[in-house]
Amino acid sequence: MRARVRDFIHTQDDLFFATTTYLHPKDRILSFLRYIPDPDGDRSLNGSRYSKVDSKQAYDFLNDSFPEYLFDCEVTGVEMMGVPAGKVKEILSPVERLKEIMNHPSPDELLLKVIKVANVFQEEAGIDQKHLGISGSVLPGLYDPQVSDIDFVVYGLKNHKKAMETFEYMKNDVNSDLKRIADDYWAKLYEKRIKDSTLSYDEFRWYEERKNNRGVVDGTLFDILATKEWDEIQGTFGEDTYEPCGTVKIEATVSDALAAFDNPAVYQVEDVNILEGPKVPINEVASYTHTYSGQARDGEIITARGKLEKVMGRTTYYRLIVGTTRESLGEYIKLKYLNV
Repeated sequence: MRARVRDFIHTQDDLFFATTTYLHPKDRILSFLRYIPDPDGDRSLNGSRYSKVDSKQAYDFLNDSFPEYLFDCEVTGVEMMGVPAGKVKEILSPVERLKEIMNHPSPDELLLKVIKVANVFQEEAGIDQKHLGISGSVLPGLYDPQVSDIDFVVYGLKNHKKAMETFEYMKNDVNSDLKRIADDYWAKLYEKRIKDSTLSYDEFRWYEERKNNRGVVDGTLFDILATKEWDEIQGTFGEDTYEPCGTVKIEATVSDALAAFDNPAVYQVEDVNILEGPKVPINEVASYTHTYSGQARDGEIITARGKLEKVMGRTTYYRLIVGTTRESLGEYIKLKYLNV
């Protein structure tokens, strides 16, 4: 049973989970609860109503009603969510969902915008439809045409880079269907994302605008999300184990940022200078928060602060982790030389 980042899992208990990783234990799919049945919910599907849940609500709901979806993970050492193999009703594929939308157009306002985005990446970026998909609330059909965003998926890290490069030159074209984001949205996003003084508003906006992974189509926000192709996924669940080693701050040069928009976002680094923390060789910086995905490019010098982690498995190495908490307080990836 295979599932990768951006897939959704519909369970025998009528719960909808979003897959959070590429590698899974043999007996379950690692994923996070997103939608639950609720007679008073604001989302509907096939005559039933559902509600979207946040992290706390998801854990509370499962602890109270479906504890079998929670387990103590020996690899990470923490309690995690995962759909047991026997509870999987259907694995929902973003690729198949987009194919359905494209082959059977409807007058639905949001789905027409999905088609418009797909056409741009096929015609302007030259990406075959088999490498494109739609995730988020549109994937299970639990969207609100008036308020839902578009989580557009591009498969293959090089294809994703091509899609962002295409949007970069299109977003300022007055005749383009895909537009840049207005100032008021960045202010709202900054208030939502940044809970300390690690980034000023001007810095945050500068980083976000240059990423070229988020825009607007006919008034609706869309994200250009990266997911690996099957042949880019390596390893098996459990062959690597992780040991926390405190906090570290570094300066380093980014040697490879191809996976900077993956989940997690990964930056290979070299010429590492340890400013705070244990003096160990660090090979990579990884971010589990969207704020620091796509933050740096090849050849740029960064400063980063986060949790030091020893990875032991096929090879043993150290990495710096950002996003160990939802707010990522005191954790960041920034360019060393940035004047905003």
